[in-house]
Amino acid sequence: MKRRSPFKPLLLSFSLFFCGYATAATDCGSITLSPCPTPFDQHLPDTHDMLNWNQKDRVVGFRNDYRNYAGDVFRHGPSTPLAHADKTLVDARYQINGNTYHLADYLKRENVAGMLVLKNGKVAYKYFAEGNTDSTLWTSRSVGKSVVSTLVGIAIKQGKIHSLDDKVTAYEPDLKGTAWDGVTLKQLMQHTSGVAWNEDYTNPKSDFAQLTQCEAQAGTYDCVRNIVTHLKRAHPAGEQWSYSSGGAWLLGDVLEHATGMSLAAYLQQTLWQPNGMASDGVWHAYQPGKHDVGAHGFNATLEDWARFGEFILRDGRLPNGKQILPANWVNDAANWTKAQHSVSPAHPDGLYGYQWWNNAIPVNAQHVVPSPAGGLQHSLWALGIYGQIIMVNRAENLVIVQWSTWPQAEPSFSAQPLEAALMYSAIAQQLH
Repeated sequence: MKRRSPFKPLLLSFSLFFCGYATAATDCGSITLSPCPTPFDQHLPDTHDMLNWNQKDRVVGFRNDYRNYAGDVFRHGPSTPLAHADKTLVDARYQINGNTYHLADYLKRENVAGMLVLKNGKVAYKYFAEGNTDSTLWTSRSVGKSVVSTLVGIAIKQGKIHSLDDKVTAYEPDLKGTAWDGVTLKQLMQHTSGVAWNEDYTNPKSDFAQLTQCEAQAGTYDCVRNIVTHLKRAHPAGEQWSYSSGGAWLLGDVLEHATGMSLAAYLQQTLWQPNGMASDGVWHAYQPGKHDVGAHGFNATLEDWARFGEFILRDGRLPNGKQILPANWVNDAANWTKAQHSVSPAHPDGLYGYQWWNNAIPVNAQHVVPSPAGGLQHSLWALGIYGQIIMVNRAENLVIVQWSTWPQAEPSFSAQPLEAALMYSAIAQQLH
């Protein structure tokens, strides 16, 4: 059964008013945006079944996330079109177990719905599939975690958060006596809180699956907060890395407590408009105008995903040169935690930082070209389930963004993530 809340237009209108937007906008059905995203699909898949959507539903659902849920709009300001690179990407290829795959093969194997390559800040390659366009708003899934961690850095630079060593309870005192008591913001951001969370996307009873069910009904904020508040401690904070959308949700909540603003409003004020983004975006709201979900729910155009990557590539500087992230923040974000389970034979330097991933070609990968030694090193990867990606490599001045509908939410690192690492390394070699 197709579901659509009759309250969404009211909620969205409230969120626009709350954030005080003043730019010209257009009525796009139940939401006001500039410009209206296209395509505008008439029938939306049921959000209750998000983790079980088929490929067609994923395409429609991911580009209509901003309509499927209540949301807060973050407005763009003046922007400059992205220039085209003199050297464009025509093809790139990689090998696995003696098989060679070209760029066209990669796009099919990864179910790519959109891809953009910026070299030296200029467009070297752009690709759309499934009818997507430059105005399509695609959902980020957990790529949004990397946006939230960046906003935390901006809040520290502004003095709204004192330090990553602050305890969570300094901002949310009602969590004293819970499993979160004693956890620092850094541990929360590195997913080393020690608080138990089941992220299994295939288990309908997992904590993450329960979170998605909360999102498909009224009272989402209270429903999710009840789950997160009553979690148990699994081990001491700081000892083990364990990926947690529950912890990421709490990080977003802490940020909103610290700034007194929703994630969308804070993003608009500090980064979206000052950085010259070209289109409005929408953040999935649990309480419109007040609370947006910190674990995912960031929806924006392909080019604006890339502009965010460029901001990270510039070490947190706006186009006018103003530094709005703390000094060395991006380096610290890629200082992968050495907690147990982050370090492995495949990634001996660690797998996870400030909600950014180390998705370099595994050092123990065999029968691959480029080789681990010849592949991209020291990249930051924002990764979301089903293949949402922002990759930033400062040494090569390279940003690659990708929208996908992988058949599995989280395939093994020997599958799609490995092929992405190989292809991106091959692209870097082609454009070097």
